Amino acid sequence: MRRKLAGVKTAEPPTADGARAWVEFPDPDDSERILRCDLTWLTSRWTCIFGQGCPGVYASRPDDGCCTHGAYFSDADDEQRVREFAQLLDEDTWQLRSDGLRHGVVETDEDGERKTRVVDGACIFHNRPGFAGGTGCALHKYALEAGMHPLETKPDVCWQLPIRRAYRDVERADGSSYLEITITEYQHRDWGSGGHDMDWYCTGAASAHVGVEPVYRSNEPELRELVGDAAFEELARHCKAFLDAQLPLLVHPATAENG
Repeated sequence: MRRKLAGVKTAEPPTADGARAWVEFPDPDDSERILRCDLTWLTSRWTCIFGQGCPGVYASRPDDGCCTHGAYFSDADDEQRVREFAQLLDEDTWQLRSDGLRHGVVETDEDGERKTRVVDGACIFHNRPGFAGGTGCALHKYALEAGMHPLETKPDVCWQLPIRRAYRDVERADGSSYLEITITEYQHRDWGSGGHDMDWYCTGAASAHVGVEPVYRSNEPELRELVGDAAFEELARHCKAFLDAQLPLLVHPATAENG
């Protein structure tokens, strides 16, 4: 999915290049699907630091986090779900509620792709600093207050990031084939050419690799949603074995910076 990004480039965000450990295993629920998972990423200590030192992807808008350009919808169902939850938000939860209800929460970009509407430089669901209900995503806030997980209310791209799921059809030498599902991190380069305009991006920054738990545990609900319960249990087993092996050369470089 293409993203339109623009900003003042001040420094190249760090990348997490280097040796990595991967594991492949068949999906317990479907032997025709093979999971290819990045153990180096999934056992890293990355965590979202929005509101806890996140400088934003653009230096000119440090309070936006990664919400500056709005969220592109994965499909019509994704858009419809967000529209429905927008109707449930009250003025204590959503700063721009009146604008959203009056003018809508969705817009179409120049390529015809659907996304959340941008108002005054950021996503319409982004509550700005000074709002009594708190800074950050109104849909995220609503979910927590309603006893839900934010993946139930937010656009798909928002709750999935920075986990990246990719699909590839692989043909074997005998002519048979299988679907390969890759689970790895979404680095700034994966946003396309516009990603290089970002002043900061979290996955390669040591400041964001301060989580108490490894990614496969801290983002367990998201991973279960992406690969299914049975596949997650198998993945978790491999992640634990990898951590127990303590292979320092294959530790995520941003996590390694923190010792």
